[in-house]
Amino acid sequence: MIRILLVDDQYLFAQSLKMMISNYAEDIDVVGIAEDGEEAVKMSRELRPDVILMDIYMKHMNGVRATKIIHHEFPDIRIIILSTYGEDENVREALLSGASGYLMKDISPTELLISIRSFKSGSIQISPSILQTLIKKTYVDMSEKRNNNPQLFSLLDELTKREREVFSMLATGYENEMIAEKLSLSEQTVRNYVSSIYNKLGVKDRFEIIRLANRT
Repeated sequence: MIRILLVDDQYLFAQSLKMMISNYAEDIDVVGIAEDGEEAVKMSRELRPDVILMDIYMKHMNGVRATKIIHHEFPDIRIIILSTYGEDENVREALLSGASGYLMKDISPTELLISIRSFKSGSIQISPSILQTLIKKTYVDMSEKRNNNPQLFSLLDELTKREREVFSMLATGYENEMIAEKLSLSEQTVRNYVSSIYNKLGVKDRFEIIRLANRT
């Protein structure tokens, strides 16, 4: 049984979501509903759910801040951002704060239930429209920073086209499993690309990749 906590300040939406899950997923148990980030942190400590569906914009404490606190205290809890808003900065901040994925609220019930089950097993998912925006923006950001600091970003010229795609996803905080899924590659192939990127750029982990991508 997957124990799930819903976090959303829209009461009717949260109740409708709970009813949908209860009616269509016998293997998923909604253990509680929190109305804001502060309550989500408190209920996470009390209930220890397996998965949390977390909204972004809420009173008292937003979803990103709550995600960061919960992930720090309970790294095994899988947190899924379920939002109306797909702004890239929200997505980046949420993923870097410990969220396991970012889905839009217009997702179909069937897709949502599949996502919840896959998150429990360790998979990472992001709505396709959000993923495309993130990768595109990463390319734009890298291009602008290359102009500002050509010596630093001349290193990127050593990467192949596929390696630059993998680099862009690493820079936005994605794990190997998700990169493999989105690029239709095996995880071993992704690991090989990551190793090659590390060697070419002279970095030792993905955190240095993120710092490199955000350096001006």
